[in-house]
Amino acid sequence: MNAAGPGYPTGAAPDLVFSCRDVSVELPHQDGVRRILADISLELRRGEFLTVVGPSGTGKTTLLRVLGGLTASTRGAVYVNGRLIDGPPADVVIVFQDYSHALLQWRTVARNVAFGLEGKLPRNEIDDRVRDALRLVRLDGHDDDYPWQLSGGMQQRVQIARALALRPAVLLMDEPFAALDAMTKAQLQDELHRLRDATGSSFVFVTHDIEEAVYLGDRVAVITGAPGRIERSVAVDLPKPRDQVVTRQMPKFLELRYLLHQAIGQSEHA
Repeated sequence: MNAAGPGYPTGAAPDLVFSCRDVSVELPHQDGVRRILADISLELRRGEFLTVVGPSGTGKTTLLRVLGGLTASTRGAVYVNGRLIDGPPADVVIVFQDYSHALLQWRTVARNVAFGLEGKLPRNEIDDRVRDALRLVRLDGHDDDYPWQLSGGMQQRVQIARALALRPAVLLMDEPFAALDAMTKAQLQDELHRLRDATGSSFVFVTHDIEEAVYLGDRVAVITGAPGRIERSVAVDLPKPRDQVVTRQMPKFLELRYLLHQAIGQSEHA
């Protein structure tokens, strides 16, 4: 048995959270089947922030669904913490883009955050987790508000708090800031960095926004084509903590942004 735990390939690192090896996905289509992903191999380490960027229709959301155990791979294998994924892992949570439909508008903020814990934990522990999660996303004092009384950015914070209350090892995020204005998006980007540092969770964050991918990521995976393939993986060696003004003006940031634009542009014209 190797150090990474049962099921992982020999020689895998002990801090490995996700391991995908040659994963392909085919889904039913009116013409038979359609191949959505092809030969996807990637790894995610503990505490790492991986961003995934690429054009529409390249299977980014499908990749998240595979990692979250919501879609089965047609070929290949996916492991989380040494276990083969054969359903939604308890320590992996997905945060979706559409917060308005993800939240239950008739429940208070606190009861939305508690939703995934009800019936699983004693009430006092649920209350403690809800309180801690709301504090982490800076929504203290909004326990008794309803989602429809909050701004879009605050509603997305509630959805993130609901995920954090489950104490996940990994948060999978599907373009969670796409519907938000630029100022709110920037604020929440910085909040995610702070949350990663506070919780030690790993993140896989899907986006169409190349600048967002560079700013957030420790590493960026570029997915292109139909079926989607990982064109390249780029390490983001920018200093931390990052700053919305200073970081985005750094020559290295501009270099990485250009590199990713080129990778995506070349694939679209191939």
